[in-house]
Amino acid sequence: MKITGIKSYQDLQSKIKGKKQAFVLIYKKGSELSECAIQNIEESANNTKDFELFTVDVTEVRDIHGKYAISSAPTLISFENGEFRNTYKGCNDKSYYKSVFENLVFIASATDGKPQKRVTVYSTPTCSWCTTIKTHLRKNGIRFTDIDVSKDQRAAEAMVKKSGQQGVPQTDINGQIIVGFDRERINRLLEIDG
Repeated sequence: MKITGIKSYQDLQSKIKGKKQAFVLIYKKGSELSECAIQNIEESANNTKDFELFTVDVTEVRDIHGKYAISSAPTLISFENGEFRNTYKGCNDKSYYKSVFENLVFIASATDGKPQKRVTVYSTPTCSWCTTIKTHLRKNGIRFTDIDVSKDQRAAEAMVKKSGQQGVPQTDINGQIIVGFDRERINRLLEIDG
C-alpha cells in the first residue's frame, strides 16, 4: 500500500481516476484523534496492495472536505472506480479499518456475472459468529455490506426495528432478516451449494 499526500480537489480527482479502490483520509495535523487514525490505518493496511491511500491535511487543503460534506476530522473516504462510496468518521481501532479495507477490496473483485442480491451483515468486531458469517459469504463469492452496529447507533436502531432483536449477527438478504448464523437459510436465499 502506498500513501500519498493530496494538495487540492483537482489533485485528488487526477489521482483516483482509474483506480479500482482508493481511500482518502481527511485529517488535521497535530490533532490527537487524527494521529490515532493515521497510525491505526497505516498498521491495518500494511499488507494490502489492492488499493491506494491518500491523505489530506485540512490545515493546508481547504477545497476537498466541502465537496464530500465532511465536517469533522479524521474521516476516511472510500472511492470505487473514481466514484465516492462511503465515509468512516473518527479514530477506529485497527480491526475495524482492516475489516473496511478487506471487505471493500473483496467486493470490488467479486464479479461473476449473475445478479447479486442485496446483502447486509450487521455485526460487531468482538462477535465470533459475525466473523463466521462474513467468512462464509466471502468464501462463496457473495458481496455484502458490513455494518458495525457498535460504532453506528442509527444502524443499530434500524437493525432492531427490522428484526425486533438486538443480538448480532443479523443478515438482511433482499429484505429478509436472518438473526444469528443460520447456514441453511442463508445458503437457500443466496443459492449457495453446501
